[in-house]
Amino acid sequence: MRHELTGLKIELISSSDPNKIGIKGTVASESKGIITIDTGKEEKQIPKVECTFRFFLEKETVDVNGTALIGRPEDRIK
Repeated sequence: MRHELTGLKIELISSSDPNKIGIKGTVASESKGIITIDTGKEEKQIPKVECTFRFFLEKETVDVNGTALIGRPEDRIK
């Protein structure tokens, strides 16, 4: 969770909004409570609190509950 998220490949694996499950793309940006995902067709703003995200790192995948990511990115990666 101390990793920079911008630029990572991402997939939503669970959400309180079933329409968001399965959204894939690249993290375009993030704020205190929102992750913006570039899907290739559009950018979608996803609230961190309602989703579980799968991040694709170089050699592994990491599933993270969005509530663990709430807060300013610069504070989280310190």
